Amino acid sequence: AVIGLNLCPFAKAVQVKDQIRYAISDATDAEGVLTDLQDELALLAEADPEQIDTTLLILPDAFDDFLDFNDFEEVTDRLLKRMRLVGELQVATFHPQFQFADTEADDIENCTNRSPYPILHLLREESIDRAVDAFPDAAEIYEKNIETMKRLGVEGWKRLMRAP
Repeated sequence: AVIGLNLCPFAKAVQVKDQIRYAISDATDAEGVLTDLQDELALLAEADPEQIDTTLLILPDAFDDFLDFNDFEEVTDRLLKRMRLVGELQVATFHPQFQFADTEADDIENCTNRSPYPILHLLREESIDRAVDAFPDAAEIYEKNIETMKRLGVEGWKRLMRAP
């Protein structure tokens, strides 16, 4: 959906170039996820960006509760600091029940960060900077995404999530 709906105009290039690493975690709790996250951050930091530009750490058996997952962001931030990766890598979050602050659970704009499973998206800041430089209206992406989601509607989103 992210690429098909162009919710992130930067995502298609790394997909086409096969530069996305998909890592599926076996972790069932925060401690296990933290271990896997540390491993994936280290791998991405050392990898050639031409080979692996970004990583999706997929968590099918952890963080069923969005609030627990949201709280884990603080742990993620501390890990980035401890590993001295602040300014080099960052982590974005996606979750089946993702909810922005000051929204209702069923507000369509929440769908821009919803996914079938909890996901930690590990990104290179250098890649983000390049993408923003190449996309002059980067600040407008969020607003455009909200418009896209409103046109799609809740039922359209549900159909997308059921599609193979």
